[in-house]
Amino acid sequence: MKIIIYGATEIGCLLATEFFEDHDITVIDKEENRTDDFDKLDISFIQGNATDMNVLKSADIINADVFIACTALDEANIVACLSVKKLSGIRTICFVSKSEYQNAMALDKNGDYLGDFFIDYVIWPEALLTQELFRIVTVAHALDVENFADGKARLLEYRVKPGSSIVGKMVKDCGFTKDTIIVGIKRDSLLFIPNGLTEINEDDKLIFMGTSHSLDILAGTFFHEKEQVKSVAVIGGGNVGYMLAQSLEDMKIKVKIIEKDYERCEYLAQELSKTLVINGDGTNLKLLDEEEIGSCDVAIAVTNNDERNLLCSLLAKQLGVKRVISRVSKVLNIPLFEKVGIDIAVSPKTSAINEVRNDIDETNVDILATVEQGEAEVLEIPICEEFNGKLIKDLRFPAPAIVGIIQRRANVIIPKGDTQIKSCDILIIFTKADSVDAVKDYFKVV
Repeated sequence: MKIIIYGATEIGCLLATEFFEDHDITVIDKEENRTDDFDKLDISFIQGNATDMNVLKSADIINADVFIACTALDEANIVACLSVKKLSGIRTICFVSKSEYQNAMALDKNGDYLGDFFIDYVIWPEALLTQELFRIVTVAHALDVENFADGKARLLEYRVKPGSSIVGKMVKDCGFTKDTIIVGIKRDSLLFIPNGLTEINEDDKLIFMGTSHSLDILAGTFFHEKEQVKSVAVIGGGNVGYMLAQSLEDMKIKVKIIEKDYERCEYLAQELSKTLVINGDGTNLKLLDEEEIGSCDVAIAVTNNDERNLLCSLLAKQLGVKRVISRVSKVLNIPLFEKVGIDIAVSPKTSAINEVRNDIDETNVDILATVEQGEAEVLEIPICEEFNGKLIKDLRFPAPAIVGIIQRRANVIIPKGDTQIKSCDILIIFTKADSVDAVKDYFKVV
């Protein structure tokens, strides 16, 4: 596949790094935006502006398959995508930073305004980040939450705390709830798929898949989720902070937002009827203490500055907040945040990259979720007739993988070794990222 990326930004670099081994990649941007990271990749680089028809023609847009616009300017991305549509009609993916652009482009595609002259897929990374934060916040103590099968099944990730009853036990002896499977363990820097004889250590991150009801019971039994989230402090009243507060209000969770800009505070106070809006600096320890941030169940730092988010998060930790979540703009900073004690670090760019991967995947396999910053993936694979009647225990994966969930029409099945597969089934499989292709090949997915 020939993919043209407009924008030598961090997202552009992440996309090029993700796809260059299997696809023909061309990046368009000004030469001064080109970094050493791009030079390390086997890609073409064209200097210019993708809103210029001549530049697009020099990139051989006519023979391309996908065009992705991800510069820092929404307007440039939109114009470039529409120009590409006019020239070649190929699939276009446009990154934006404002809700009005996402809404406007969706109207153009679904309405009668521009006919075929529209953008295929508009991605607003902040909206994806807000959805991810909401999932994590509303499940107490979870490090990651993913929903499958219309909410009937889930993936949850928890850290094993000191003194937990399961420390030192083998998986088979832990007595985990029926209809749950432990599909992965992250120990130090190593992620692996455990078996029944794997011993659980303190500070392990355990990744479970199962029915939503059984995971609720598991969480309450082993990870103290009986403590429901009742109060959340949000530091940063931008788009993410605002949208997150809206969603939390709907869940009847007590929310307070700390925002430096007074005019923004006025807007938030008008739009959020149940949220306490505080005009102040989230890096001010005295302010955080006076506003009793330490008594909140969760604190979330979502400003646009990594350093500020890190400082706010560390101060919240110092004040005794049970769980601290931080937004990270630079993906490479995520391990640093976690090493210094931030419970969960999330990036809008990671969520956006996953969306692009799913969108341009040429197979009928969907990547439902990525885990641990892309180290593992959850695949949705439809079963062909050849596997009809096979037992789960008879599957011989060429690489480490585990079937966590079977979707059978409207039903969700958490499989055991003697569970029989049927040709109408959809398997939801957990595997490491470097094993994805091998798992796809095993099921002859083309």
